[in-house]
Amino acid sequence: MLLQEMNNISSAAEYYREVLKQDNTHVEAIACIGSNHFYSDQPEIALRFYRRLLQMGVYNCQLFNNLGLCCFYAQQYDMTLTSFERALALAENEEEAADVWYNLGHVAVGIGDINLAHQCFRLTLVNNNHHAEAYNNLAVLEMRKGHVEQVSELLWHSGQSAFFKEGLS
Repeated sequence: MLLQEMNNISSAAEYYREVLKQDNTHVEAIACIGSNHFYSDQPEIALRFYRRLLQMGVYNCQLFNNLGLCCFYAQQYDMTLTSFERALALAENEEEAADVWYNLGHVAVGIGDINLAHQCFRLTLVNNNHHAEAYNNLAVLEMRKGHVEQVSELLWHSGQSAFFKEGLS
């Protein structure tokens, strides 16, 4: 949707609400509205939309990745890891797996397990060596440890990865 591409998410969500009035099973509309609620700090409401997709038979990596994040931020911890496990099992390529590991890294930071976060961000890079955000987060973790040389190297890789991404677009 053009409005999403222009980062006008709230307008896109309104448009998708209109779409749902015509077709209440429109998968993209349900997912977009769920995403809008998540990024508006309403993970509990986003969960309703994502669970609706599950009821409709949608099972893919992206959905379970989003469910994992929503469960974590909605403090439904019992379902967080299960959702990420399913996301990893359903990942169709290394980029999808990298995104799941990256989000797991954020969950690890959120619970204060810096060693687990470090491992998750490293696994992100194993799956996608051009994941600039993972390099950045690893740099922050290394800076906390006082490993300045590693920080410099990671930030260099981050810049190269960002350049690589831009070159592909």
